[in-house]
Amino acid sequence: MSVPTETLLQAPILAGALVRSGKDADRIDGVRPRLVVEPRTAEEVAALLAWASRERLTLVLRGGGTKLGWGRVPAPIDLLVSMRGLNRMLAHEHADLTATVEAGATLEELNASLGRHRQWLPLDPAGDEATVGGAIATNDTGPLRHRYGTPRDLLIGVRLATTDGRLVKAGGNVVKNVAVYDLGKLVSGSFGSLAAIVGATFKLLPVPASSQTLSATFQDRDRAAAAVARLTESQLEPAAVELQAAHDRGRGTMAYRLLARFATSPAAAAAQVEQARALVGGGEAIMGDAEVALWRRYQRRASASAGTVLRMSWLPAALPQVLALVEEVGRTDGSVELVARAGVGTGLLRVDGASDWQAATVERVRARAEIVTYATIQDAPPEVKTKVDAWGPPGAADTVASAIKRALDPAGILNAGRGPV
Repeated sequence: MSVPTETLLQAPILAGALVRSGKDADRIDGVRPRLVVEPRTAEEVAALLAWASRERLTLVLRGGGTKLGWGRVPAPIDLLVSMRGLNRMLAHEHADLTATVEAGATLEELNASLGRHRQWLPLDPAGDEATVGGAIATNDTGPLRHRYGTPRDLLIGVRLATTDGRLVKAGGNVVKNVAVYDLGKLVSGSFGSLAAIVGATFKLLPVPASSQTLSATFQDRDRAAAAVARLTESQLEPAAVELQAAHDRGRGTMAYRLLARFATSPAAAAAQVEQARALVGGGEAIMGDAEVALWRRYQRRASASAGTVLRMSWLPAALPQVLALVEEVGRTDGSVELVARAGVGTGLLRVDGASDWQAATVERVRARAEIVTYATIQDAPPEVKTKVDAWGPPGAADTVASAIKRALDPAGILNAGRGPV
């Protein structure tokens, strides 16, 4: 039988902690947590997880709250654990280009601090409140993935709180230390289902001196795909190569926009934009405040829109087939938009329409396994998630993942059933 909320509030472990009853603003897919707790230290997080495991209390870890809609509709949530109290920079080794930071710090806060030394962590997930722990837990990034990779690629050390009350550290504070890879890779993309990330060490890069972006539009998918291929097969070194494809239902056509960002010295950025313009057949160079505003709008577009957002991957050479599939979906009963990391082979597909159509479209995309190698629901209305599983049909890897889940979270309290395991 569930422990009454009044009894939970009186638990000794919560004495002196920042704790309150859950509010409507704390709901996840309509499910309101019973309590919201904000620990201030890694030790408090570990003790809280051990207590919750003993009491069989389900919990969800929250960073900036930018990704709470991701995953399945949760089971009843006893505790929503805010990690924002753990937000300190623990170490910054300027000469070694490394930094150690607590998981509740936002990426914006971290880069503001690093920027004083002309260094940065080149991760750019959507949402100004995205935290270090949330970025690792979802392995999420944005357009900069093209050049710099994902959080998993930049991670060289990680500290975790486990459900048996331990604090576990893997990796180190230097780039050559490779011991992190097993544990760091394990929790990257685990969506908080295995342990609580309380701190991380990253390799950093110098802040580029300048940046320019080439913007080019196309009305034909083959020309758009060919432009991407010419750009990515060239000797140019863009920081981002994005292709946006949107269906205009009024005209019944697709429109394509290519964005290629070059971040280097002022002269090199300008020269590469001009070379890219010649390769793709035209376009406009954007720089300064206009460029900053462009990328901010672009980053927010897919995640801020209504409907279902699918996180997909494909072989980069399959981009023409992916665009044909998106165009095929766009000719049906809803609206569709693709925001693609075109040079990498991954992106976000937003579909909006009746919930039955959204669910059917998810299944339709997943059925095209010869084109799309991976398709999970990043975000969707709860009524869509009840019709189609957020993570897709089980695969062979799920057996191994479930075994790891049972080993690290035997009581099954973490993430309230929302995650991939």
